[in-house]
Order: sequence, then structure tokens, then C-alpha cells
Amino acid sequence: MEWTPADTGRKRFPLKWRGYSPREVDLFVDQMASELDRLKADNAALQREVQQLNKELSEHREREKAIRNVLANVQKASELMKANAEKEAKLLIADAELRAEKILQAAHQRLSQLHQDINELKRQRIQLEAKLRSTIETYRQLLEAQREDEAEAVERKVTVLNR
Repeated sequence: MEWTPADTGRKRFPLKWRGYSPREVDLFVDQMASELDRLKADNAALQREVQQLNKELSEHREREKAIRNVLANVQKASELMKANAEKEAKLLIADAELRAEKILQAAHQRLSQLHQDINELKRQRIQLEAKLRSTIETYRQLLEAQREDEAEAVERKVTVLNR
């Protein structure tokens, strides 16, 4: 039987010729002592359980705090890595654009040089053709003059022979 404070207050002992029955008072005191012992044991067990639960709660809070710190650090590291990657990507793109611009500029210069070379070769060809025509014309004139000289020489010889 569990005792409550109200039970204890309502407990009445039958009156006997010399007062309360010692047997019933002793029995009640024994029951109260047993109940108090049980309550003290329950209270001690509950106190230990509360302490254990408080300890576990504290440990969980510490773990949660550590996890939050780790997550915050991971987030910061992630953001830093992302920012660094973006900076590096921008630098790589800028470098690639610069190199592409230089390559394009060199290609334009090479193309311009090739156009100049082609124009120079055309000019040289025209000069060479003109020189060659002039030389051919000179040789043709020389050959013509030589033929005329030979024809005149033959004519003179024929004239000399015909005389």
C-alpha cells in the first residue's frame, strides 16, 4: 500500500483501555518507515536519473554546439573556396582572353605581312615581265639588225659576184 500525506493525516488509531493500540501504532510506523524508505530510494533513483539526463543533455548540447561550429567552419571554408575558385576562374579567363588577343593580333600582323609580301611579289613580277619584254625586244631588234646586216652582206656579195 502506498501512503500519501493525506493518508498519514487521516490515520486514526482505535482507543484501548490504555490509549492507542501499540500493535497498530507499531504497524503504522513500520509501514510509514517502509514507505519513506521506498520514497527515499525512488527519490534518489530519480535524482540520479535527472543528473544522468542533465549530463546527457549537456553532452548533447556540447555536441550540437561543436556540430554547429563545424558546420559554420565548413560553410566559411566552402564560401572561401568558392570565392577563390571564382577569382581563379576570372584570372584564367582574363589570361586566356589576353593570350587570344595576342594570338589574334599576331595573326593580323602576319596576314598584313603576307599581303605586303604578295603585293611586293606582284610588283616584282610586273617589273620582271617588263624587263623580260624589254630584253626580248632588244634581242629581237638585235636579231633583226643582224639579219639585215647579213642580208646586206649577202646582197653586197651577190652584187660583187654579179659584177
